[in-house]
Amino acid sequence: MPGLIRGVARTAVVAGTATAVSNRVSRRQQGRWAEQEAAAAPPPPPAQYAEEPPAAPPDDTSDRLAQLKELGALKEQGVLTDAEFAEQKAKLLGS
Repeated sequence: MPGLIRGVARTAVVAGTATAVSNRVSRRQQGRWAEQEAAAAPPPPPAQYAEEPPAAPPDDTSDRLAQLKELGALKEQGVLTDAEFAEQKAKLLGS
């Protein structure tokens, strides 16, 4: 009987050691595979492509045109005299 217990104990120690070594090898291999996948993955796009481009500055010509139309409407309504309209128009076009 003592030989049987000694044999079972030896088998348990060997099996436990084999399991521990196997698990360690498996974890190391998974770590290596993860490193390889990370190295092979394409890099994320640069930030300049991920964001929207900045808005274009407002068109100065369309801004002036809108102001001229507003001045014309004020003149037609009688709010501005011909002289005031001409003065404002000169300022607008001169700037």
